[in-house]
Amino acid sequence: MHAPAEVPSIGFIVWSEGDKDCSAHWQSDSGLASPKRVVVADDTLTADSAYRLACEGVGILWRGDFQNARQLLQALVRRVERPSKKSHRIKANTPAAGTKDAFNLYRLSQSQRARTLGMLLIPFEAGHRIPLRRAPDVSQACSEAMGQSDTSYVMSLRELLGIISAHEWRKKGIEISVLLGDGSAQRIHAHYGVFAPLRGEYLPLVAEAKLPAAFKKDALAFDIGTGTGVLAALLAQRGFARVIATDVNSRALQCARENIQRLGLSKHVDVMEADLFPPGRATLVVCNPPWIPARPTSALEQAVFDPDSAMLRGFLAGVAEHLIEGGEAWLVLSDLAERLGLRSRDELLEWIKLGGLNVVERLDARPTHKKIADENDPLHAARAAEVTSLWRLTTM
Repeated sequence: MHAPAEVPSIGFIVWSEGDKDCSAHWQSDSGLASPKRVVVADDTLTADSAYRLACEGVGILWRGDFQNARQLLQALVRRVERPSKKSHRIKANTPAAGTKDAFNLYRLSQSQRARTLGMLLIPFEAGHRIPLRRAPDVSQACSEAMGQSDTSYVMSLRELLGIISAHEWRKKGIEISVLLGDGSAQRIHAHYGVFAPLRGEYLPLVAEAKLPAAFKKDALAFDIGTGTGVLAALLAQRGFARVIATDVNSRALQCARENIQRLGLSKHVDVMEADLFPPGRATLVVCNPPWIPARPTSALEQAVFDPDSAMLRGFLAGVAEHLIEGGEAWLVLSDLAERLGLRSRDELLEWIKLGGLNVVERLDARPTHKKIADENDPLHAARAAEVTSLWRLTTM
């Protein structure tokens, strides 16, 4: 479920401190642009003053206590989420909710929110060391996300907290109940920037769907856009002698290889870099592409947003040429885009037909994540009705 990774936003920021003009590398894997103006601040800065600066796009380079910076960020979150008298936010119970306009407005508000909250900045020294009081050791988490660093740089605190959170998820892993085994054998460990299967309603569909008529003990399967490798692991555990898992995201490739090795499936699963399909034909080709046809604003969003449904259309247009006689293509896709007016069911069915494919069966599952119950979410109507499907497709 990945598209090519973008290069992190790396530039320079400049500021005045004391009587000196200073500069440092700007680091943002989320694509946040460096602030044009930066002020130095410490524990004496009030939340209201910080909020005014952040709303104006002024970077706040923190020199105070690290834990106080975290508290300040929480205060900024409360102010950002406080309803404004001038707010034009679409509420979930208005006629416009669940439409394309509501989605675009939601994306705009999320972008503005990220920009404002990204203005609280943390300095780093070489080796990902934070030179602030009560700062944690984040060197391992940052190295996992960005590689080694031999120079100083500045990053938003909000992005740093995301890196720390990803590091904890990577250590703990995500329990996947449909994977065989006990304890660690049922966990998938997602790397930073790789789509984590926290929404796993589609996994039982892949684990339980009827296998193709051409399935044999020596059968080959392809997992297109493997991400963490969870679907490749499921296919191997379902009896495919060999599974080729592809991706073009370097983080995903490393992540999938580590998960496959940890699960003891290296003899059955090969992880390789490829734009969609590997060479050859398979009994089963599975793809879980990004579900929303919209432009990602960062490398981290590329597992969710697929501009103009490019990966989806590419899969449907080419998969027939990679199936043996009697083989099947399994497409895992949410209908959220349809409910938001971003793509129609007729368009999807037309793409399936143009690819020389027939629909054998569609297996459905309802999501269980918390947002489906959040009536304050501008996209609540669409999320509450969302269905995730596994489309079983054969060649005509």
